[in-house]
Amino acid sequence: MDVLALARWQFGITTVYHFLMVPLTIGLSLLVAGMQTAWVRTGNLKYLKMTKFWGKLLLVNFAMGVVTGLVQEFQFGMTWSAYSRFVGDVFGAPLAMEGLFAFFIESTFLGLWIFGWDRLSKKVHLACAWAFSLATMASAYFILAANSWMQHPVGAEIVDGRPRLTSIGAVLTNNTALAAIPHTIAGAFSVAAAFLVGVAAWHLWRKRNESDEPHREVWRSSLRLGGWVGVVAFAALAVTGDAQGKLMFEQQPMKMASAEALCHTEKPASFSIIAIGDVRGANCEDVKTFSVPALLSFLAHNDFSTEVKGVEDLITEYQAKYGTNYPVDPALGELSGKPIDYVPNLPVTYWGFRMMIGFGAVGAGVGVLALWFTRRGRIPSTKWGPRIAMLAIATPFLGNSAGWIFTEMGRQPFVVAPNPSGVDGVWMFTARAVSQLSTGEVWTSLISLTLVYAALGVVEIYLMRKYVTGGVDAVMPPQKPKSPNESGTEPLSFAY
Repeated sequence: MDVLALARWQFGITTVYHFLMVPLTIGLSLLVAGMQTAWVRTGNLKYLKMTKFWGKLLLVNFAMGVVTGLVQEFQFGMTWSAYSRFVGDVFGAPLAMEGLFAFFIESTFLGLWIFGWDRLSKKVHLACAWAFSLATMASAYFILAANSWMQHPVGAEIVDGRPRLTSIGAVLTNNTALAAIPHTIAGAFSVAAAFLVGVAAWHLWRKRNESDEPHREVWRSSLRLGGWVGVVAFAALAVTGDAQGKLMFEQQPMKMASAEALCHTEKPASFSIIAIGDVRGANCEDVKTFSVPALLSFLAHNDFSTEVKGVEDLITEYQAKYGTNYPVDPALGELSGKPIDYVPNLPVTYWGFRMMIGFGAVGAGVGVLALWFTRRGRIPSTKWGPRIAMLAIATPFLGNSAGWIFTEMGRQPFVVAPNPSGVDGVWMFTARAVSQLSTGEVWTSLISLTLVYAALGVVEIYLMRKYVTGGVDAVMPPQKPKSPNESGTEPLSFAY
């Protein structure tokens, strides 16, 4: 592989790995804050136990997310320095705001929450939990604003061949970002919901025959909370995904045509449920699809009769706007002077789009089953139910990753996709963005980072397994000795 391919693999591996931690942190932090709120308002020890147990798992995941996330910013200087020089005046602003504002608040109040159980009043300590959880959302907002600028550049003009920021407000209110943020947050809640359902179902089944199990209500309440959150999150994903898809049809029509393996323009256009055959070619000669007539036209334009352009016609339009061949430039390596392939990897975009939807639906379906089997005080007693719930933990993680890969690979060959109605020149081919490195140098960093991330994965799994199997008893502090006249049940110390 050449430097470009290796650099893309490196960024893909590190980003997808990091993104496994991000949605769980976002979703679980808000749910834990809600659990603590219920405890402060009601004094019910069940909610304190829930806060302690899920909060411990949140901390493990957050710590791993910080460690893996630090590498992401170094990537821009390691293997994508040409990209950084080109977009740094714009792209750096929201990233700086994330680090100086959101992450600062996030880490500060998380520290106060960890060490403030015995030192802060209940309400102040609860406020720290909410400040931390809301800061995680703010962090996601700034990062998505930066990423959305790559998908749909706004608020910039070309000066001396480089985009210069003209309006930070335009960048932060980019309609692409405003569509991506609620979709990403809904995906984060779906991840956290599946995590709650799987772990709680396992604990309920493990001690199903112990009538005196002291923590049964903790697991049952956690499971039902996860079930409801998962169902609502999937509904939100459907609504926000539809809005995001309509924008993509306007801003990146090639991405959405590829997602449907729509090789030829159709009016009205059918929505492909599944394709049989090789979808790699732009003409789809050997592909048969099972589709719903006119549905794609409605999804694209809210009209069952509107035309949707196919890959072949879009290739002609892209060639007219951005050229048929790469410039003759040694910096482009093997692609110098070669024809530009405007079609993203069709198998990845087509199947990634369906995996995103399918895995999300599975996670929501398990949530519905969890609610059904725990209705009216019931406790799941069959062996297969908890096993399915445990396996289903992976489905929203896979769905989120598939959606992220689809979003990023679908805009190729651009690393900064052109805005159809934006300033001319504010776009960049991925081939131009890579650093001038040797294949040996990139292989070295790729292998090193992959091995380090694999080791971190082992640590993450070990710690998660340790605290999951330990249950509530592993995270609750010792009980305060009670006098004969004392009826309270609160622990002597809340410190972790």
